Amino acid sequence: MAVKYAVNKKTLRDLYRTMVRIRNFEETAHKEFLKGNMPGFLHLYSGEEAIAVGVMSVMDPDDYISSHHRGHGHLIAKGADPKRMYAELFGKADGFCGGKGGSMHIADSSLNILGANGVVGAGINIGTGAAFACKYKHKDRISVTFLGDAATNRGTFHEALNLSAIWDLPAIYVVENNLYGVANCQRDYMKVDVATRAASYGFPGETVDGNDVVAVRKAAGKAVDRARSGKGPTLLDCRTWRHWGHFIGDSASYRDPDEHAAWLKRDPLIITGDQLCSRKWATKDDLGRIQAEAEEEMLEAIEFGRKSPFPAKEELFTQVYTK
Repeated sequence: MAVKYAVNKKTLRDLYRTMVRIRNFEETAHKEFLKGNMPGFLHLYSGEEAIAVGVMSVMDPDDYISSHHRGHGHLIAKGADPKRMYAELFGKADGFCGGKGGSMHIADSSLNILGANGVVGAGINIGTGAAFACKYKHKDRISVTFLGDAATNRGTFHEALNLSAIWDLPAIYVVENNLYGVANCQRDYMKVDVATRAASYGFPGETVDGNDVVAVRKAAGKAVDRARSGKGPTLLDCRTWRHWGHFIGDSASYRDPDEHAAWLKRDPLIITGDQLCSRKWATKDDLGRIQAEAEEEMLEAIEFGRKSPFPAKEELFTQVYTK
């Protein structure tokens, strides 16, 4: 497994490039939202990119993912088109959901992305259901559920992981542990580490440096091999830090400024960039070019989203369960 998921020059540069694309998508959306041009809420993924990219780098295209309210990075890491993502965020017809889902319910069934979810913990059972389908219908596939640390306190978490365990489902639960549930610090609402909770269901749990994409890739690779070989689920506790507040407009004044500054020094882009440079797989100029390419891509993509038409009124009752 160690050799199978080891990184070479091309792999690490590709991982870095995808993380930079996610960061630029988020920061471009951030600026547009602050101008008042984008409806709804945005929960930015900036700072957590290594988790989505590391996990998705060891998955197959046909594997399923279930996301949460901070899900833009998951879609980009799995191959979603940023142009259609921006269109969705603008509520436009060219969006993945025709403008009806917005940021917190964006999905792409063609990539087996089962959707972001505005309800805390709601995606856990969806991902578990997909894992059940994989076991009995799509035996070559697995399901990965992304969730926040606070969602591990929900009843849906217990229900899903218990079923996943007793049925040995090909499931991976990736906790993007940014140490805060909205404004509440984890030490105030949890007495144990997230990874230790897996033991109560009888399957492995592992704490991972969620800002090191190589570490995430290695841990995720082991979990993928376990799931695909029929040995059951894994819980990954990926420690990270969101750069912004819970949502745009949240000043995050509840966080210790010194702790925030320390985490910013461990930005996943800095860590991966340093890894590339120290191995002489990239220069600072190379990293700058990757950044410039991502900026250009996202400016073109957001312009596509702006120019996309709004849905026709006749679309109001299409693609819904009932009228």
